[in-house]
Amino acid sequence: MYTAGSHPLTSPVAVFPGEVDVHWETENRVVWNEQRNAAEEQELVYEVTWIPELGAWRRFLRSRREVHR
Repeated sequence: MYTAGSHPLTSPVAVFPGEVDVHWETENRVVWNEQRNAAEEQELVYEVTWIPELGAWRRFLRSRREVHR
């Protein structure tokens, strides 16, 4: 679950050679950690892919990690 105070910092970080339809995006968001019962900042990495059958871009969450400052 994302909080109202989330702040996406979206930027493509890589493009696969020979593949124009796939790239990666990274966002830092404040999310709620149920185990710790606290909000924490996490880095979320998405694979963004063009799906020809749908005629649309789709984002797939590939990894997430806590941001330590």
